[in-house]
Amino acid sequence: MSFFTNLRQKLSTTDSAQKSSALDLFKYIGPGLLVTVGFIDPGNWASNFAAGSEFGYALLWVVTLSTVILVILQHNVAHLGIVTGLCLSEAANKFLPKSASLTTLGSAIGASIATSLAEILGGAIAVNMLFNVPIKVGATLVTVFVVVMMFCSGYRRIERYIIAFVSLIGLSFIYELFLIDVAWGQAALAWVTPSIPQGSMLLIVSVLGAVVMPHNLFLHSEVIQSREWNLQDEKVIEKQLKYEFLDTSLSMAIGWAINSAMIILAAATFFTNNVTVNDLQQAQSLLEPALGRSAAVVFALALLLAGISSAMTSGVAAGSIVAGMFNEPYNIKDIHSRLGILLSLGAGLLIVFLIGDPFKGLIISQAILSIQLPVTIFLQVRLTSSPKVMGKYANRPLTKWLLYAIALAVTALNVLLLLSFFVDISFTGF
Repeated sequence: MSFFTNLRQKLSTTDSAQKSSALDLFKYIGPGLLVTVGFIDPGNWASNFAAGSEFGYALLWVVTLSTVILVILQHNVAHLGIVTGLCLSEAANKFLPKSASLTTLGSAIGASIATSLAEILGGAIAVNMLFNVPIKVGATLVTVFVVVMMFCSGYRRIERYIIAFVSLIGLSFIYELFLIDVAWGQAALAWVTPSIPQGSMLLIVSVLGAVVMPHNLFLHSEVIQSREWNLQDEKVIEKQLKYEFLDTSLSMAIGWAINSAMIILAAATFFTNNVTVNDLQQAQSLLEPALGRSAAVVFALALLLAGISSAMTSGVAAGSIVAGMFNEPYNIKDIHSRLGILLSLGAGLLIVFLIGDPFKGLIISQAILSIQLPVTIFLQVRLTSSPKVMGKYANRPLTKWLLYAIALAVTALNVLLLLSFFVDISFTGF
């Protein structure tokens, strides 16, 4: 009897350990999903629908490549928060000369404002689709709604909102895909086979450039450091480094699936009918006769959720940046964090009123992001490669040079995207 009793005890212990390990994983899911929202913001919608409607499934590989790049960069910046207990803003303020820190973080605030502008516009466009409300009125409603939600919520509640919103956006596209005939064989091949159709280079740059956003690098390190894992022993830190990679990979995979769904929907609905989509209102209006009123409504609702949730993450990033200037972590009850939120969302809304043209607003936002992005990426790599900052967890030489290579490539692509707004760039040789 004692043998079977011991066996049952061992099996029970093993089963409990496996359950504990599985539960551990779910405890660390969340930070990556906040970053995923920036990966599916209204700017991505516009680029993806244009890519799918003009080139069919051919540019799906760009989503795959951009996701891989994003996983590497976000995984790296998350290490900063786990190991040091500092977000990117706090680390810059602590380890850079004061003038360099203020210049870098000031430019990051400008990027956050530009991001908020795009997210507010996306939400306003969705409100206009659903209720025929003027863009400026819709932008005001979206901004007020987001500010109230943020001021009444802490990290954990915002994470729950984001998880719910991302889930609904994903389900919306699953519903849309069920209404159309998809050439899955072509899609599967396009995901892993690079091709550059004639005249597609600008859209390739746009899709890639819309993925890596400066505020997301600040946001991820901030959300990670809020867990304060650095205050625990080395085994806990090692464990978090492992689970963080799973969280980031899973979250980016969800973003990859949703972005892919946008291109597939546009390819199967518009490209097959020789219709090119130039803006989101046009995409929604064309979906109704093709797929029915319900599909058009679901499209607008998903866009509204994307605009609201991405505006929230942009606000958190801005709050984190301003708080970091004062050597403080993000705290919604703190005046500096609130100032950052109001500055980003308020300035974004003000620009909507000043420019009047939503499309022009998106162009301005993308141009500002393109200018600032290299600053944030090189700041991140410098900090995470420094033994003074990271100790023994500093990037190894191979990792450091891989990150610098990615930084240079992303920078070049975003500069090309910026130039495309002012001059006609064509790559007809492909």
